Amino acid sequence: MASIKSDTSIKEYQDFIQEVYGLPNDRYFDMSNMLNNVNRFAMRGMKGIRKNDKEKATNNFIISSSWFLSIMNQLHVDVEQETWERFPFMCSYCASCPCVCKEKKVEKRQKVIIDETKRPKTIQEFQDMFRVLYHPEGRTLADAGIHLAEELGEFSESMFKYRGSHNADEFQKVTLEAADVISCLMGVFNSLDVNLIEELSERFYNNCHVCHKAPCSCSFIFVTEFKS
Repeated sequence: MASIKSDTSIKEYQDFIQEVYGLPNDRYFDMSNMLNNVNRFAMRGMKGIRKNDKEKATNNFIISSSWFLSIMNQLHVDVEQETWERFPFMCSYCASCPCVCKEKKVEKRQKVIIDETKRPKTIQEFQDMFRVLYHPEGRTLADAGIHLAEELGEFSESMFKYRGSHNADEFQKVTLEAADVISCLMGVFNSLDVNLIEELSERFYNNCHVCHKAPCSCSFIFVTEFKS
């Protein structure tokens, strides 16, 4: 039985997604389908923000994250490693903790210095790190949602360019944008005041959160018509 637990890491969550959804993804969903589902459920999450429906927002952002990790699995990208290298307990732009981009009007990306002793080990610790880096009190939930939408757009654009060129430099941009997406997802959950690991463990306590099988047995048509 595959499950998410309180001490699960981002890498283990990604491995869980592969174990449960890897086979049906390979059989039924190409990269465009999966990217569509990342954005489809993220936009439903945005609707939850607009309607002040915390449960709807949380559920859909979690589903979106599972499709996002499915893409990372197909690309063989270790998204935890990429996120840590992009955000080594400091802002990826101003290289400060907490972020001072607004206060100091930083106009040029600064070099980050990686200190492995500060590396978070679990999803909870990564969420806590992003709460320190980017205080949720410093912006509205709507602003956090808009920032996520912006980064999802940039991730989609990088995927479009990479899949058209199959160029190593474009692939590197995909990994950087992927890390930014993780950062913004964490930011949204922090602004929602949602403990992500508690929500994940509640849904994914027994394989797929819908059919409870591994591999997932939900059909393509079921997924296309899934209500959330």
